[in-house]
Formats: sequence, structure tokens, C-alpha cells
Amino acid sequence: MAPLLSLLTATDVQDRLAEFLRVRRRERRLSRRALAELSTVPAATIKRFETTGQIALRQFVLLWQCLDQLQRLAAMADAPARPPRTIEEVLGE
Repeated sequence: MAPLLSLLTATDVQDRLAEFLRVRRRERRLSRRALAELSTVPAATIKRFETTGQIALRQFVLLWQCLDQLQRLAAMADAPARPPRTIEEVLGE
């Protein structure tokens, strides 16, 4: 199956995720060193992620877990709801 057409690139998404977690870290007034201690992800890795968007998935999940609700991240893997195809489906019949 061919990938869906999108104006976003993988790099765009990585950068947005890195920015989101960087902002969350700063909102919580955590230094990279403090977040490293909480998450077990090395401070150097956090710095690389925040500046380049590059990180291993496991380390990303560990950071997310410290800065946001893990359920929100897990929800990204849920299948999207299929839109109704008929008026009967819309009306719930």
C-alpha cells in the first residue's frame, strides 16, 4: 500500500515532537540534567533530541512519560474511527 500524501515530512514531525517536549520540560522548570535523572535518558541524548529531533523510540517514550500522559502517546496508535458511509449509519439504524 502506498503512503498517504502529506505535506509533512518525517523530519517535520520529529521537530514538532522535540519542540513539544522541550516546551513541557521548561514549563515544569526541569533542566536537562533533572529530566535525565527522572527519565534515565542521558542529558546528552535529551540535548541531541531537542536540537535535532533524533532519538531512539524507547528513550522518547521515557521522556514523554515524565512530561505528559503516556495514554495520549499510546492513543496515536489507535485506529481512526471510520466515517459513516450511508445515511442509515449516520442515523444509527
